[in-house]
Amino acid sequence: MRRWLAAPLQLPDGTLQPRDRGTPQGSSVSPVLANLFLHYAFDLFLAREFPDVQFERYADDAVVHCVSERQARQVRDVLTRRLADLGLRLHPDKTRIVYCKDDKRRGVYPLTSFTFLGFTFTQRAVLGRSRTMFNGFLPAVSASAVKEMGRRVRRWRIHRHNAQDLAELAAWVNPIVAGWMTYYGRFYRSKLYPLLRRINTYLMRWARQKYKRLRSFKAAHRWWRGLLDREPTLFRHWAWMRDVELARG
Repeated sequence: MRRWLAAPLQLPDGTLQPRDRGTPQGSSVSPVLANLFLHYAFDLFLAREFPDVQFERYADDAVVHCVSERQARQVRDVLTRRLADLGLRLHPDKTRIVYCKDDKRRGVYPLTSFTFLGFTFTQRAVLGRSRTMFNGFLPAVSASAVKEMGRRVRRWRIHRHNAQDLAELAAWVNPIVAGWMTYYGRFYRSKLYPLLRRINTYLMRWARQKYKRLRSFKAAHRWWRGLLDREPTLFRHWAWMRDVELARG
């Protein structure tokens, strides 16, 4: 490990640049070493100094749950000193105290939402067991995550794959989209519907460019509805959205 940390960085022109700290950006060992280091520098320290405070950490991102603003400030200040002693510092822009506002916490605070691991946690409407609505503090896929998935779908250029048939497109698209649905669809999966409808739009464009008989909108729409009836599970997201689409008529 010492040799790895001390190894020089090779630049694009082949020259070697000596290093005296850290690991190269993108290095495969960087996240491993970061997790090992933060396990002792952050996890065990926080568990020892604040045993009643729960937290989650993924790599160098963490959420710490406090019962009051006073406790949150205390934990932040102690962690700041702890990491400074180890040559690290909390990110000045990303380290924030957030008020988890809902029907039980109705105070006023500048920050009432945060994003963690692709989910935005904020006040959201919830249908209770008694079939009445109330506000809870819950996660849903973040806008930035949806935007990034949308960029990826656009880069697929589905409508240009005229040499492939629908089954081949489904075999390519399904594993990726199924992963998104499994991860981001655990909470408020309706937030994914605009993205999934966008995939359908590209599939429709693919069909209209591949088959001349579908060039008119009416013919394409008729073919599309027939396809959903004949093969409702061809694409993984079709079955997921079917009940919603039927409810809309």
